[in-house]
Order: sequence, then structure tokens, then C-alpha cells
Amino acid sequence: MKTSAKKPSSPRKKPAKANGIKYPDILHDLEGQRAAILAEAGVVLTNPTGLEVFPDVSDQASAEADQHFSFRIRERERKLLKKIDEAIGRLVAQTYGICEGCQGDIPYKRLKARPVTTLCIECKTSQEEAEKSPR
Repeated sequence: MKTSAKKPSSPRKKPAKANGIKYPDILHDLEGQRAAILAEAGVVLTNPTGLEVFPDVSDQASAEADQHFSFRIRERERKLLKKIDEAIGRLVAQTYGICEGCQGDIPYKRLKARPVTTLCIECKTSQEEAEKSPR
């Protein structure tokens, strides 16, 4: 007589820990983003686009606007790089995934979608509402 033992099915697989890191897949994603930003910065540094002098005033203005736009993008990348470094630090310190607002766990789906986040959806929504309300 055969008896078949059925394994209890888990509703959802939690990410495995690797090297003591709770979310190794997110760490890998963050490191990839970081490397891509730094590689792009290296290209910009090795191929600087200095402003050329154009005889036409409108061409000169267009070139300056393009350069201003590039500076704004680089500034955003610098801020993102800082957030990535902070997130990697939290992963290593094992404080990653804990909401800074309510100290609860940030759901894995949110962390995967926005790996640099420090707030759960509820706290982020409250923060955005507070920013919108008149003072």
C-alpha cells in the first residue's frame, strides 16, 4: 500500500538569504544600477562636451540649454547614487526593508519596484499628503 505524503505548499516564496543579506536579488539590482551610473559618469568625464562658440545666437542658446539639461540629469544621477549607496549600507547592516516612518516591514514587492525606498506605502502616502496640504 502506497502512501503519498503531500508537501505543504507555501503561498509565497521568500527570497533566500545569501552571505547574510536578506534580499540578495535586490542587492544585485542596486549594484547593477550603481555600476551603470558610474560607467555613464566615466564616459561623460572622458568625453567632456565643452560649450562651443557658435556664430548664431540661437545656436549658442540651444547649446547652453542642452548643457543645462545635462547638468540637471547628472545631479539627479548623483542623488540616486547616494540613495543606492545608502540602501546597500542598510542591506549590509540588516536594516533594509524597515520603514523609517512606522518601523514596520516594507513589502517585498515595493522594495523590488523601488529598491531605494525607506518608507512603506502608507507612510509615503501620508508624507505626500502632508506635502500637498497648505501650511
